[in-house]
Amino acid sequence: MTFEDLNRLGRKREPFLFICDFEAKRLEAFPLDTLLDEDIEFCIDKDYLYKPHPHFLHPLASSFEEYKHKFTQVIEKIKAGETYILNLTQKTPIKSDKTLREMFPLANAAYKLRFKEDFLCFSPEQFIEIKGKKIHTFPMKGTIDANVENAREKILADTKELAEHIMVVDLLRNDLSIVAENVKVEKFRYIAEIAAGEKKLLQVSSHISGDIGEDWHANIGTILQKLLPAGSISGAPKKSTLEIIKHVEAYERGFFSGVFGVYNGETLDSGVMIRFIEKTEHGVVYKSGGGITLDSDVASEYQELLDKIYLP
Repeated sequence: MTFEDLNRLGRKREPFLFICDFEAKRLEAFPLDTLLDEDIEFCIDKDYLYKPHPHFLHPLASSFEEYKHKFTQVIEKIKAGETYILNLTQKTPIKSDKTLREMFPLANAAYKLRFKEDFLCFSPEQFIEIKGKKIHTFPMKGTIDANVENAREKILADTKELAEHIMVVDLLRNDLSIVAENVKVEKFRYIAEIAAGEKKLLQVSSHISGDIGEDWHANIGTILQKLLPAGSISGAPKKSTLEIIKHVEAYERGFFSGVFGVYNGETLDSGVMIRFIEKTEHGVVYKSGGGITLDSDVASEYQELLDKIYLP
């Protein structure tokens, strides 16, 4: 499957589900009327009804020293001017008594996808949405435990989080300008509450929009290809940051931090594939991470990585 194939489906206004890996090298697309023949489940519902469930994901050994080594390399690259924000991730072995198929209906998330028995993601983060003649994106940067005293005020006043958010908003605004006109920030740094297992997280987002025109259906694949990888889970400048990620992380992200979405013939909605469980030949792993800037603290960033290991 190629991005040109998505253009072809768009020209015919044929509804489809697409799944793309982080490096935009592997693209899967399935006409919606054929999904019954595939072992794939998805759900896009930003107004989902919360379903409580017991905690059943159990992280195994996670190496702080390994993370610290990667973190230090990133900081050196920032000091050298090769990147100024980089989303650093790591995989953590986990165990659970449930299969991916059993986890899917339990997870609370706006964007859920189970791809066979390969992986499961349950993401709060929208990638792009196209309606009418407008394209929208909603970068998320900044997370805090909602139980922390004055959590809302603290996350909004945190200068490191503010700097990181500004960088990502600027990156995404520039990305949208590649495919759209009159790009603007509609809403800057608003807070959403996310159910994270036995606790709640506050997540800071912004809303950016642009004019995409009437002929976007025929160019849907081209638009996606120009915007990938998603800026919020790569970094900036994007080209040099992607090279650093490949060198420093030293593992294949695969579909983790890629995107998936649905085109229904009229609109497109898509999510970033974070909050990610994957079956590998060495067992089940959970992939997570966060944005690193010059002001980042290694212990805090490592704790954020661990905090994100949950079935929401």
